Order: sequence, then structure tokens, then C-alpha cells
Amino acid sequence: MSFFKKIFSKEKKEILDKGLEKSKSSFLTKLSKAVAGKSKVDDAVLDNLEEILISSDVGVDTTLKIIDRIEARVSRDKYLGTDELNIILREEIANLLSETNTGNDTDFNIPENKKPYVLMVVGVNGVGKTTTIGKLASQFKKKGLKVVLGASDTFRAAAIDQLQVWADRTGVPLVRQEMGSDPASVAFDTLTSAVSQDADVVIIDTAGRLHNKVNLMNELTKIKRVMQKVVDDAPHDVLLVLDGSTGQNAFQQAQQFTLATEVSALAVTKLDGTAKGGVVIGISDQFQIPVKYIGVGEGIDDLQVFNKNEFVDSFFK
Repeated sequence: MSFFKKIFSKEKKEILDKGLEKSKSSFLTKLSKAVAGKSKVDDAVLDNLEEILISSDVGVDTTLKIIDRIEARVSRDKYLGTDELNIILREEIANLLSETNTGNDTDFNIPENKKPYVLMVVGVNGVGKTTTIGKLASQFKKKGLKVVLGASDTFRAAAIDQLQVWADRTGVPLVRQEMGSDPASVAFDTLTSAVSQDADVVIIDTAGRLHNKVNLMNELTKIKRVMQKVVDDAPHDVLLVLDGSTGQNAFQQAQQFTLATEVSALAVTKLDGTAKGGVVIGISDQFQIPVKYIGVGEGIDDLQVFNKNEFVDSFFK
């Protein structure tokens, strides 16, 4: 089927397949039980499917959208065999993802007309935020881009030190100050340094505290305002990192951060260690924010650009 034409490299696709193995295995096992002894898609099958999607952390609202779409096809086609259900699900979920994730990149591309391209990264502690930044820096550097990191999470010494480890590992400069310094000041220094070095990419880490929404909003707004004194339209993207293994908690985190700041892209991490991969589908749909990156392993190359067709293909393979 051309809709699922392979555009990932074989190696990347194998990493994705392996990373989604737990989610796929759990989902398909439940699906096979739901259609056991049934020859066609009827109300009982759809009820079971609804339960499976919700238990796979797709989310109630997104699940109902998917069920409605399948019901419409059942009504239109009059008879749909249960052997076709897997294919139908793949198509409808891919179509749903297409409404938010319009691109189908397979590489770590940045806007051509933004230099430096400034990426501000937000998310709570423990979701893999710093690790994601380090992996992004590595991938951008592999493309021949000059990268500068900024340690604006100044509330935890561990956050600064962890980012330094990644900077050293990937061989990119890190702008840092002492713990307790003004995060906006660090961001200002980072962009000033990046411009002077003619850098291509700037990645700014921010504090991962689930604290008062007003304080969070004020802090992130201040960082943005100060960065714009150096680069007029910075940041060009605000990337929210979410831990896919937390399921519905990831929805709550997404809600808090989207209320506090204008999130333009998502990175969903730790999908390899969970059966909750369906959360990618639900979060993308419910918040209408494109998923840009997914983490499907611990290695540097296990952070992948999200490609909706390849994701759905691996999920239902």
C-alpha cells in the first residue's frame, strides 16, 4: 500500500520496530482476543476495540474519534471482516495523525531561514529532557551543524552537570552559570555566544519543576523576552518533552505546559520500555501539537524524527 511506503532507512526502521515491540505486542494480543470467533466487525467488536484503545493510553476522546471513523466505514461498506480491522485501524490512525503531523521528515532538519535556529526545551524533571537535548545536539552535529547548548535549568546543580556531560560527550559548547543564577541571564549569554560563533543551532534547557502555573509562565516568558534581545524571533520552537511510559500522566503534563507557554512541538521519550505507545496518538490529537521526536532506546541514535506512517506501520506490523 503506497500510503505506508517505506522511507526510513532499514536500520532506523529496525530500531523503531524494536522500540515499539512492547506496545505492539500488547495491543495486537488484545486485538486478536477481541475478534476471536468473529467474522465481521460488529458492535461487540467495536466495544472491545474501544476498551483496548483506552487501555493502551490512546485517551478517551481520541479513542471515540477512531471508533466513530471505523463505524462510518462499517456503515458505508455494510460488511467489514475482522481480518480487515488491522488495516482499517492503521489507515484511520495514520489519517488522524496526519491532521496534526503534516510533515513526514526522516532526518533532523532545521528551518533554512533561521540562523541560529533557537530551540527552547521544557518538561518536568525525570522525563528525559536533558538526555533528549544531548541526543539532539549529537544528531545536529552529525549533519555538520554548529550547536551551542544553554543550561537555563539553574535550580538543580545536577541538571547543569548532566548537561555538561552530554556537551562533553557530543563535543559541543555549553554556556552555564552557577546554580541559582537567573535562567534568563543564561539564555541571553547563550544566544550572544552562539551569534558570535556563527552557530546554526541553539538548544536552551529550562527548569523542570511542576510548580505554580503562573510562576512557570512568568519564568518562560522572561526567558523568551530576554532571548529576543539577541535574536528577534527566538525561540523558533518550544519543544515539550514527555515520558511516554507515564501514560495518562503525560497528558496532564502536556496540559500544564501548554497552558503556561506556547508549545510548538513534542518529543515523547522512553517508548521502548512501555506498552503505552498509544499515548503518542492521543497526545498529538488532543493537543493538536505535532510530535517531532520519539525516543525508542537509550542509545544516541535511538532518538528519531517522528514519522507518522513509519510509526503506525511499526505499531501494527
